[in-house]
Amino acid sequence: MVDNGSEDKSTAIVKETFPDVRLVENGRNEGFAKANNKGIRASTGRYVLCLNNDTVVLPGALGILTDFMDHHPDVGACGPKVLNRDGTIQHQCKRGFPTPMSAAYYFMRLHKLFPKSKRFGHYLLTYLNSDEINEVDAVSGACMMVRRQVIDQLGLMDEDYKMYGEDVDWCYRIKKAGWKTYYVPQARIVHYGGQTSSTIRPYRNIWEFHRSMVVFYKKHYSANHNFFINSLIYAGIHVKAMINLGVNLLRKEKVVGSRKP
Repeated sequence: MVDNGSEDKSTAIVKETFPDVRLVENGRNEGFAKANNKGIRASTGRYVLCLNNDTVVLPGALGILTDFMDHHPDVGACGPKVLNRDGTIQHQCKRGFPTPMSAAYYFMRLHKLFPKSKRFGHYLLTYLNSDEINEVDAVSGACMMVRRQVIDQLGLMDEDYKMYGEDVDWCYRIKKAGWKTYYVPQARIVHYGGQTSSTIRPYRNIWEFHRSMVVFYKKHYSANHNFFINSLIYAGIHVKAMINLGVNLLRKEKVVGSRKP
């Protein structure tokens, strides 16, 4: 377990309640990717499970994911169905890669109007049956099981991402290397998203959310486009960030990126 510079008494509680747990304590918040990488380096075993602290793992979930990986040696990573506290699905647990067009459709909320469309629903894969196992581009970093062999081959999470985007980036690298990523809905967790840093430093985190979009695009897509197209994409991301910051100044409940649908 990695504690990323928490300021409450949670580390003392963990030490007292779970004395057998190996606790890695960071003196400050070093970002999601860096903290996970510290935990991965300290871990052993054929699989690594990245799990957010604001989650509840429902009975049998980890066994289901482990069994799935055992029986599918070509799968590099998998993830469960991620639920909101009211039992509805967080579609971010089964995603397509955010191409410029799929991101545009998503932010225009066309996936809401045309959920069965493969074009407009590409990012959240809303056209897939959420109760069926499917190969997907990416699963949620809130709960993500990765094969040790894949980590040895590709390396750890990219620490250029501070708080968002590292899970999609990792899945992109996994697929590019020839491994598969699967959504396994028989395993379920509840994710209380927004209960941690998003409510503590919302404006900084809104900026980090959009910065991660720039990092992902620059790393994986910019080489395929000319200077003019790249400039338009970067400008669009920054305009969206400024709009999001402005809207949140007027909103009592701050929203980083997008609400979990």
